[in-house]
Amino acid sequence: MVGDNTNSRSPLLPDRMQQADFFVCDIFDAVPKGDMASMEHPIFSISTKPDRHIRRYESGQNFVEVTPSMKGLATVHDRDVLIYCISQCIAALNEEREVRSTIRFRAYDLLKATNRGTDGRGYEQLRAALERLQGTVITTNLITGGKEEFDGFGLIDRFRIVRETRDGRMQEVEIRLSDWVFNAIRHREVLTLHRDYFRLRKPLERRIYELARKHCGAKKEWKIGLAKLQAKCGSSSTEKEFRRLVMNIVRQDGQHAHMPDYAVRMEDDMVTFTNRRNDQVGTAAAAFSHIRLDPEAYHDARAVAPGWDVHVLEQEWRGWMTEPPRNPNAAFIGFCKKVFERRGRP
Repeated sequence: MVGDNTNSRSPLLPDRMQQADFFVCDIFDAVPKGDMASMEHPIFSISTKPDRHIRRYESGQNFVEVTPSMKGLATVHDRDVLIYCISQCIAALNEEREVRSTIRFRAYDLLKATNRGTDGRGYEQLRAALERLQGTVITTNLITGGKEEFDGFGLIDRFRIVRETRDGRMQEVEIRLSDWVFNAIRHREVLTLHRDYFRLRKPLERRIYELARKHCGAKKEWKIGLAKLQAKCGSSSTEKEFRRLVMNIVRQDGQHAHMPDYAVRMEDDMVTFTNRRNDQVGTAAAAFSHIRLDPEAYHDARAVAPGWDVHVLEQEWRGWMTEPPRNPNAAFIGFCKKVFERRGRP
């Protein structure tokens, strides 16, 4: 009976967020966004213990080398701080507000928005996350915002606790984002994350979701071999142990469908992600069907994406959108340009 009760319990964390104050801050509302570069590459540690190993990941001509501080690498859960900051900046851009690399926010707002506890432990964990984010150094040739970085840099340049309560809890925090992260924000190299991302308990679940969101996107499914998945997760487990961990996630997802947006299964060491968002994407595309593009936009799209069928790209663009752009023509042309830069000629 106890086993039955355990199996019927959702693997997700309790939802501590109230929809009414989700991502509410002093200036604007926001929805969770993650930068594509760190979703693609294993920047953050998925270990539950301090990870002090230097790691290097190579993919083609691109490389990422991540060096920890004495307090360890920044973790997948530390990434919540960046997601919050990125989300606030993108919301500001959508409102045509000026954004800067230095951001100030209430610690309580971040804890609530990322489904964290607001007790003393929650504030202590936030302080530790800030220290690891600043201490983790990245050296890479990955391009964000058209700039190729070769220097070492932290994920945040600095942080400052502006005010504390009498019992030592943070009230306001100021963060200066690294140029690498801020370039991704200014060029909107971000993807929307499902709200339940913050309810995933296991770091590996979060990392797997990030990869599915980046690579599967709006496609029907995406497949990846177990060994390559392990490399992209940055896991230092043995092959046998990693297989067991992934199978546990597959088994729980089969029982509870708890993984956001994408169902996951594994057969013969091939992991397949199936899009649960197809109906949502279709609904979103229908919701944006009223958007009409000028004939000049198609002409300019052909110029920035030579060889591509711009009407096929238009369908992909409409399915990719999560919110109506303020300037549809410029947004569509920018989307086509990105496709050509990343995929080349069809």
